[in-house]
Amino acid sequence: METKYNFVKNKIKSQILQGFIQPHQKVGSETELMKEYEVSRHTVRKAIDELVNDGWIYKKQGAGTFCADRSALKSGTAGQQTKNIAVITTYFSDYIFPSIIRGIEGYLSKNGYQVTLFSTNNNIEQERRCLEAVLQQGFDGLIVEPTKSALPNPNINYYLNLERTGIPYVMINAYYEELEPTHLIMNDVEGGRIQTRHVLDLGHQYVLGFFKNDDIQGTKRMKGFIKAHRESGIPLSPKNIITYTTETKETVPVEELRQHLTNTSELPTAIVCYNDQLALMLLDVIRDMKLSVPEDISVVGYDDSFLSVASEVKLTTVKHPKEEMGKEAGRRIYNFIEQKLAPSRHFEMTPVVYEPKIIIRNSTQGLGVKEIN
Repeated sequence: METKYNFVKNKIKSQILQGFIQPHQKVGSETELMKEYEVSRHTVRKAIDELVNDGWIYKKQGAGTFCADRSALKSGTAGQQTKNIAVITTYFSDYIFPSIIRGIEGYLSKNGYQVTLFSTNNNIEQERRCLEAVLQQGFDGLIVEPTKSALPNPNINYYLNLERTGIPYVMINAYYEELEPTHLIMNDVEGGRIQTRHVLDLGHQYVLGFFKNDDIQGTKRMKGFIKAHRESGIPLSPKNIITYTTETKETVPVEELRQHLTNTSELPTAIVCYNDQLALMLLDVIRDMKLSVPEDISVVGYDDSFLSVASEVKLTTVKHPKEEMGKEAGRRIYNFIEQKLAPSRHFEMTPVVYEPKIIIRNSTQGLGVKEIN
């Protein structure tokens, strides 16, 4: 259990890291802090003493306690860059993320920079802790994949403080629209559209779409799913769109597919998936229901990850640039640092939008077509 003085200490640090308390601005008096945090004077004094010892604040005799200017920590002891870039992704040990990170590391290491990895597990509180670590440890720059990018984000203050302290950042795969940062993304609306058009053009009309709706990629791919139906003149029932979140990704899609394959007189003939990871999970459900892909149901993935060819069913999928995106993100953050561009200039940079391409394999076929061995 966190001690009271440590609670006060961390709260004050958080206020500094979010930019609510600026360098050389007075921190609340002992009496004010006692009232705000409902603790004793002894607790406040212990928290203040530790913050002073750690270099977060300083005291002026007779004047009070003030926020220290930690911006100098962004440079090395001899005034040199630390040559260290932070990379925050939602995940880093599986799926497409190792390829993205490989692209980032490959470019930056070639140019003399080290990379330190952080993972949020698509959790907003964990993103906060990662951003605090970046601000505390004096990195030269940040490459970040936003967490739950379709939802309002309470960590925006940390990004604004990165700008204030002169730490450039680049966003990949998604971005927080209110910040309008330099970003590298896929055209996910078009990706969802060509996924869906592929099976509609093969004659499928009862198509299920599964989309993760707490990430902007998922909502945009769903938009493409709807758009493809409109283009094709095929009515789309709301029950054919299944949405889920980070917390329910292991349960809701599986339960919903089982229900669609069990409690209906008419079976869906095609499934459009948010990504390849989900497609493989749903392939297991289809097998359990004694159905075959693509003979009974066609399945389309997204990302062209290693999972797309990991099973006996090779997935039709949409190609993600992965390593190419990582390399370009590394190049952009490197240029921001080396050219010493003012933070305001970073937001003038044209975003990179990768156009999708569908990779056709054996998980899809025309409706009513029998495979010839």
